[in-house]
Amino acid sequence: MKVFALLLLLVVVQDVNSEDSCTSSLNLKNKPLFDISSFHCVSVWDEQGYILRYLQTDRKVWSFVISAPNSNSFIGMGFSKDGKMVGSSAIVGWVSNDGSSTMKRYFLGGESSAEVVPDQGNLQLVNMTSSIIAQNSTIYMAFQLNTQVTPTNRLIYSLGPMGRLPSPVNYQLSQHRAHISTFFDYNSGESKSKSPYGNLRRSHGVLNMLSWGILIPIGVMVARYFRQYDPIWFYSHTTIQSLAFLLGFVGIVCGFVLEDRLSAHVDKHKALGIFILVLACLQVIAFLVRPGKESKVRKYWNWYHYTLGRILIILAAANIFYGIHLGGAGTAWNVGFAVTLVAFFSISIVLEIRLWMTK
Repeated sequence: MKVFALLLLLVVVQDVNSEDSCTSSLNLKNKPLFDISSFHCVSVWDEQGYILRYLQTDRKVWSFVISAPNSNSFIGMGFSKDGKMVGSSAIVGWVSNDGSSTMKRYFLGGESSAEVVPDQGNLQLVNMTSSIIAQNSTIYMAFQLNTQVTPTNRLIYSLGPMGRLPSPVNYQLSQHRAHISTFFDYNSGESKSKSPYGNLRRSHGVLNMLSWGILIPIGVMVARYFRQYDPIWFYSHTTIQSLAFLLGFVGIVCGFVLEDRLSAHVDKHKALGIFILVLACLQVIAFLVRPGKESKVRKYWNWYHYTLGRILIILAAANIFYGIHLGGAGTAWNVGFAVTLVAFFSISIVLEIRLWMTK
C-alpha cells in the first residue's frame, strides 16, 4: 500500500488551463497596439490551450494575436513552406519573472539551438505594433506582418521548456518541449493539426503506460492477494508480467526510434527508461534461477524479487508522468493515469485489509 501512496505523490498536473476562449469576449487591461475587436478566433492547439485571433487589417497587413497559458515558458508561432520547422521563420515571445516581456523574430536554420538565429528570417513586422500582454495566467502575443500575399497556410506552434527562458545576452532558444504543425485556412478559420510522428508517439506512450504502469502493478497484486488460488495465481502472475515485459520492450524501442527521428533531447527520460528495462531483465533472470521453496536462500530471493519489483513500479510511474510532460500530451493523459493509480490504490487497500483479516 505504501507503494501506491508514493505513486500518488508523483502526480503533478503540468498543464494550466487557459482562461481565454473564443466563446468569451476578450477584455484585456493592457490593449494591443492595434484594434482586435473584429478578429476571427480559432482554437489551434487544444492540448496546450493555444488560441489564434487574426485578420487582414490592411491590403498588405495581416494581424495576429496568439494566446496560451503562461507557464513560464516561451511561446512561438512559425510560418513554414512545407510544415517543417527547419527553414521556417517564427515569432517567439515570453514574459520574465520580473514582468518584463520580450518578442523576437527567429530563423530556424537547423535542429540545434545554435542554428535558431534571432532577428533573422523572412517575416517583416510592422514597426511599433508588436506587444506581449500577461493577464489571468495567460500570455497574449500580438504582432502584424507586412506581406504582399496571404501568409503561408503551414503554421507551426511551439512551447518552450518550463523555467528556461532565453537569455537577454544572446536570446538563444532552448529545445522546445512540445510543438505542432498545422494547415490553416484563413478564409474558413479551419485548422488541421498533425503532430510529427503522431502514431509513433501514441504507440510509445500507450505501450509503456499499459505495460509498466498498468499490467506490472496488476501482476504484483495477483501475486500478493490471490495466493490461495494455487497454482492459478502463479501462472496468472507470470503470464501478466511476461506480457508486460514484451509490450514494455516494444514501447521502449519505439522511444528510441522516436528520439532519433525527432532529434529530441530527452536524456533523463531515456536513462530512466533504460534503467527500468534493466530492472525488468533482472526480474526475468531471477525468475529463471529462482531456488526451490525448501531452499534456505528462498527467503532472500523473495526479498530481492519483492524489492526490485516495487522499485520498478515507482520509477515507471514517475517516468510515465515525465514522458507525458515531455510529449505535451495534455491534462487528459495525466488525469487518466492518475485515476488508474488511485483505482489500484483503493483496490489494494480493500485486498490488504481482507488479507490481514484472514491471517
